[in-house]
Amino acid sequence: MSKVIGMGNALVDVLTMLQDDTVLSGLKFPKGSMQLVNSEDVGRVLLATRNFPRRQASGGSAANTIHGLACLGVQTAFLGKIGRDEWGDFFRSDLEKRNIKPLLLEGTQESGRAFALISPDSERTFATYLGAAVELEHHDVGDDLFDGYNILHIEGYLVQNRALIRRALQLAKSGGLQVSLDLASFNVVEENLDFLHEMVENYVDILFANEEEAKAFTGLAEEEALYKISEFCEYTVLKLGKRGSLIKNGDQIIKVPAIKANSLDTTGAGDLYAAGFLFGLIHGLPLEKCGQIGSLLAGKVIEVIGPKLDDDTWEEIKRLVMRWIN
Repeated sequence: MSKVIGMGNALVDVLTMLQDDTVLSGLKFPKGSMQLVNSEDVGRVLLATRNFPRRQASGGSAANTIHGLACLGVQTAFLGKIGRDEWGDFFRSDLEKRNIKPLLLEGTQESGRAFALISPDSERTFATYLGAAVELEHHDVGDDLFDGYNILHIEGYLVQNRALIRRALQLAKSGGLQVSLDLASFNVVEENLDFLHEMVENYVDILFANEEEAKAFTGLAEEEALYKISEFCEYTVLKLGKRGSLIKNGDQIIKVPAIKANSLDTTGAGDLYAAGFLFGLIHGLPLEKCGQIGSLLAGKVIEVIGPKLDDDTWEEIKRLVMRWIN
């Protein structure tokens, strides 16, 4: 079976349930966006949310996808950088618990954290303190890093280090790996448009984007954006939330409905969709089935707070998915 290696920001998600959106207004965070913050901003976020319930989980977009694949039985590894602290220990132990090979380097700063501010309508707004995660450098990607792997999955949030992304994608392509990219937040796409176009056009085989990200990337809406992106990528996946997803491969376009779900928190939905879709591809399933597995995982994760599902839910998912494979 194919092996998948992920590369991204090693972050611990701090999940906070908001009563309304006044906190976002006070912090001047656009709802649904991802803001990079410094240590001073972390203090402001903690102060503004001090009276709301919060919990933590290991996170980061690519790491969430790798977790999903590992829970489905795929051999995986994750490359990232953590600090020498309890947050880093927590992140490492979460990988090891799921048999994900931890390729974790240690930086000089504190481990990164992503503060997920969850609105009552389940939309989430991220304030991300990258910390040690941002210290991952191009020279950390060794010449033999991708040996034995078939797919490299990375997150668009890594654009703060362009030399790192360029090095990883070039090495992966020269090593014969398929490259999978999740575009990241729409504002990240807008701020790094030319660079992301260069990477997608030259190296990316599988691209995941939601409607806002696709519009930021192409200037076009939905199906037009799907067609445009598919000029460069073998597989293009447009995630449309409650309306499901659109998948394009060559002349084939598949529309996959979302499953019915009681949405509490959309954190990790896109990441888990990517895990399900990649799992289907790895097993040679038709695109419709790949999308259905993605929808199943996304639908399950929005019914819980945070990006992680419990073991019983994973067993239920695996029983369903194995029927499709067999």
